[in-house]
Amino acid sequence: MKQEDNKTEMPEMTSGPNIVRGVLLAAAAAFAILVTVVLPAEYGIDLTGFGRLLGLNELAAPSRTITITDVTGGNEQLREVAIPDTGDPVPLPNPAVYQDETAGPVTRTLEVLIPAERETEVKVLMQTGKVIVFSWATDRGDLYVDYHGHDPAVSADFWVRYKEQQEGDQGSGSLTAPFAGEHGWYWLNYNEHPVTVTLTVTGYFDDIIDYGIF
Repeated sequence: MKQEDNKTEMPEMTSGPNIVRGVLLAAAAAFAILVTVVLPAEYGIDLTGFGRLLGLNELAAPSRTITITDVTGGNEQLREVAIPDTGDPVPLPNPAVYQDETAGPVTRTLEVLIPAERETEVKVLMQTGKVIVFSWATDRGDLYVDYHGHDPAVSADFWVRYKEQQEGDQGSGSLTAPFAGEHGWYWLNYNEHPVTVTLTVTGYFDDIIDYGIF
């Protein structure tokens, strides 16, 4: 009898090429998504024109922004700083709390007559980080008051509110300008008689703008 040879058949090596093919397909898909979706939406780079068709380019349009500087904060971390044994000063985390000026502060006083049921605005033109103290009072009657700031050079739509009073006949306080621009008051005289506002501002500012009655 012819004895059959004992041969062990080896399995075909197919898993390796399949893995490589899968990796290549995944990489191609990721690259396609990067080019057609991610780049147009995130960076405005539209190599294929597909982002324009889907409106993805508009998502990358830069938004209008303004830089607001927190000039009075930051020093709360000072308590975490070790006191040196040498007696040297501890550096302030926010050195903007001190400002060196070449001249003394300026004081200006304005009297603004607001007719009955009319309104006006007075703004102090300030640079970033400059400081003013102010006070105002009426001769008779309350007014609606909105103390706010904005920068017309950036946008006519941008403004920030510091304080709103539905009614009041006086006010006082201080302001460290968080950005360069106009910072001041809107007064509405809802009375049936004229009201005169006396405003005094002291500090470091460029000018005071009286926008008149409207």
